Amino acid sequence: MWLAFFGAAVVIAVSPGAGAIQSMATGLTHGVTRGYWSIVGLEAGLMLQLTLVAVGLGAAVANSVLAFTVIKWLGVVYLAYLAWRQWRSVAVDLHSQVDRGMDGGRVSLMVRGFLVNATNPKGLLFFLAVMPQFVNPAAPLLAQYLAIGVTMVAVDVVVMGFYTALSVRLVTWLRTPRQQTTLNRVFSGLFATAAVVLALVRRGPAAA
Repeated sequence: MWLAFFGAAVVIAVSPGAGAIQSMATGLTHGVTRGYWSIVGLEAGLMLQLTLVAVGLGAAVANSVLAFTVIKWLGVVYLAYLAWRQWRSVAVDLHSQVDRGMDGGRVSLMVRGFLVNATNPKGLLFFLAVMPQFVNPAAPLLAQYLAIGVTMVAVDVVVMGFYTALSVRLVTWLRTPRQQTTLNRVFSGLFATAAVVLALVRRGPAAA
């Protein structure tokens, strides 16, 4: 059962989403080391959602039209803000900036990553729809939830770290301010696309 959940966790983590876009954008402008502070925030947001589902609040949110809508649109607005911020980013010497890894506070990077996942109700829907299939109600639940949480975090850290490192490789190809601006616009478009996708999310059968 654990191997089956591990496979599902890998598929979900690898699937491009707001977390992957955030990891790549952060790695591009802050480097791998600083990028992991954003990943810490992403995992904190992921664990918040798992905790909500474990204590039963996730089902309440998914079944509440108001709560679900509020969280969803907070996520949409935040992703739109990130798109605007990325669009407005100015061209800099990315090579020296990534080498220093000093641009951007650790706390701000963690908060940014946390908000990306915490305001995304797709995570709640995933836990509500998928997690019950891997939980044995006759066995102690706390140990099972801990195993699920550790597995999800471990898989997500590796995958998001890969996305972060991949974006850093792009730095070697950016030679001119125009190329940097173009890539910033691409990431801005990805954030905007993620916002549109999130805006179209509806409560699934598990929340009906």
